[in-house]
Amino acid sequence: MKRPVVVKALGGAVALVLAAGCSSGDASSGSTEERPRTPPSASASTSASASGTAAAPPTGGQVTVAGTLTEGLKSPWGLAELPGGDLLVSSRDERTITRIDGRTGAKTPLGEVPGVVPGGEGGLLGLAVRDGRVYAYLTAASDNRIVRMRYGGGAGDRLGPPEPVLTGIPKGFTHNGGRIAFGPDGMLYAGTGETGETGLAQDRESLGGKVLRMTPEGRPAPGNPFPDSVVYSYGHRNVQGLAWDADGRLWAAEFGQNTWDELNLVGAGKNYGWPEAEGKAGKRGFEDPVAQWKTSEASPSGIAYARGAIWMAGLRGERLWRVPLSGAERSGDPEAFLEGGHGRLRTVLATGGDRLWVVTSETDTRGTPGPGDDRILRLRVG
Repeated sequence: MKRPVVVKALGGAVALVLAAGCSSGDASSGSTEERPRTPPSASASTSASASGTAAAPPTGGQVTVAGTLTEGLKSPWGLAELPGGDLLVSSRDERTITRIDGRTGAKTPLGEVPGVVPGGEGGLLGLAVRDGRVYAYLTAASDNRIVRMRYGGGAGDRLGPPEPVLTGIPKGFTHNGGRIAFGPDGMLYAGTGETGETGLAQDRESLGGKVLRMTPEGRPAPGNPFPDSVVYSYGHRNVQGLAWDADGRLWAAEFGQNTWDELNLVGAGKNYGWPEAEGKAGKRGFEDPVAQWKTSEASPSGIAYARGAIWMAGLRGERLWRVPLSGAERSGDPEAFLEGGHGRLRTVLATGGDRLWVVTSETDTRGTPGPGDDRILRLRVG
């Protein structure tokens, strides 16, 4: 059992007090979305500051692992909070959604979602909840798609049949994106991948390699930058993290190929450069990331905003990154926490104040699962 840990970082130096040890992972291809595990680097924030943004010395964050809410999850991916504080978690490979009691961690299976065809990095992925419906991003036989299911929210309630919201998102063995979230404008956003076909990212007629914005019914949202299109931004490789800051700005985490992973500030109609640019390229017409990391130190999936910072889960990097913000810019160097202490980290969910939920990802075929994996951790951050 991994013990609680308090981690502090000051002036760019990271000090860790961790439970013992982690093991090495498998040797999957370096070109895939999540790359194999490697030991933590000695200097976690060196490449993060290579984004070139002039940054003041960080004020120093703190992360306390307050405990484990639940364990024994299989290939967990999406996480959403219900009214009242309970959670829904999806299993990518099992195709199921489970309700987790937010106080006791008790698990209640809600059933298998019909039509999910797991394979590679595809399966039952992101979740969102709105107006008595559960929205899910999933891989079907022919495409990636977003569906919604009625759910009353009671302990004995079951999921209704899936109703298509948006279909036709390209699917592949890798780079399926998968994160969905409702923004402060009430619209549904989705991060997609280019499925390994790099040209899709620059093709505004394709839904691959994009951030999408739509109504809850799946229609192009009012004010979208391209007529009659759900495409909000393009030139992305594989977006798996979406979050809004206190002023309603949209941030996205994105997998690079072999050099730089990215945190981007997303704007309507903006082009983020893939495959012409990876990381900070300084090329005209492309948006540079606000922060970037070596792929060995990040491989980012979910992100959340809390306490004036973006918190980003690292898969291959096996750590939680804090990126302090001042408006639309960084206010300090990114800081690394939880290095190697809990394995691969998949999803981060903010639940108000200084509280985060973090989902581990050791049972997704790319980790080294131990007893109790996978888990949902309770964090306190500052």
